[in-house]
Amino acid sequence: MIRTFFDWQIRAFDLLDEHWESDRVTKIISNIVVAFFLAGLIAGLLSYLKLFPSFIQLSPFFAIELAFNVLLIFEVLGLIFLFPKSVADAVGKQFEIISLLLLRDAFKEFGHYLGEMNWELGFAMELLPIISDAFGAILIFLITGLFYRAQRHIRITQNYEEQVGFVSIKKLISIYLTITFILLGVYDVVSAYQTHQFIYSIKLFYTLLIFTDVFILLFSLRYTTKYYNLFRYSSFALATIFLRLTLSAPPFYNVLLAVIAGLMVLGVTYIYNKLLSKQKISD
Repeated sequence: MIRTFFDWQIRAFDLLDEHWESDRVTKIISNIVVAFFLAGLIAGLLSYLKLFPSFIQLSPFFAIELAFNVLLIFEVLGLIFLFPKSVADAVGKQFEIISLLLLRDAFKEFGHYLGEMNWELGFAMELLPIISDAFGAILIFLITGLFYRAQRHIRITQNYEEQVGFVSIKKLISIYLTITFILLGVYDVVSAYQTHQFIYSIKLFYTLLIFTDVFILLFSLRYTTKYYNLFRYSSFALATIFLRLTLSAPPFYNVLLAVIAGLMVLGVTYIYNKLLSKQKISD
C-alpha cells in the first residue's frame, strides 16, 4: 500500500515534469512575468501620484523588482524538477538563481537614486554595493556557464534497476520540495497581508536544499563509495551552504561568498574530470 502511494507520487511528478518543459508552459510563464511587470508599472505610477495609502511607498523600479521576483519563483520550480535528472545541473541552477537575485538587488537599489543626483564622493561610495552586485552577477554568470560546459554526467549506479530506484527517490524528494515551496509562498503572502511587508522565504528554502543535498549524498552511498564521487557530492552540498550565506550576507560579502562557492564547484569539477580521465587511461 505504501509502495502504491509512492508510485502515485512518482507518476504525478512525471506528469508535471512533462508539462513543465512544454512550449505551452514556457509561454504561460512568460505571459505571467510580463503581466506582473505591467502591474508593477501601474502600481509604481499610482504610488508616484500618491494614490496609495501613506504606508505604501513603491520605488520607480518596483516593476522590475516584481518581475524578477516572479521569474525567480519559476526558476526555483525549475530547480526542483532538475534534481531527479542531474544533481550537478541542479547545483548550476542554484547559481543561476543567485545571479538573478544579485541583478534584482542592483535594480532595486538603483530605484533609490532616480532624479537629481549629487555626484560627490559620498554618493559614489553609496553606488559601490550596486556595482558589486552587478559585476558579481556577471562573474556568477561566467562561472555557471563554465560549470555547465565542464560537466560529465556519469552514472554511479551499476545497473538499470539501481538507476530507476535512485531517480525515484530524487523524484519523491522533488515532490515534497515543491509542496514545501508552495506552502512557503502561501505563508509569505499571508504574512505580507498582516504586516504590510513582503519577506521572501528563499533563505529558508535554500536551507532545505542543504539538507536535500546531504540526504542525496548519504543515499548515494548505497550505490558507490568511491572517494571521487563522495567528494564531488560533498562539495556541492558545501556550495549550497555558501549560497545560503550569500542570501543574508551584507554587500560585498554576498558577492564574495557566491564567487567562492562558484570557483569551488568549478575547480572540483575540473579536477574530478581530470582524475576520471587518468583513471580510464590506467585501466
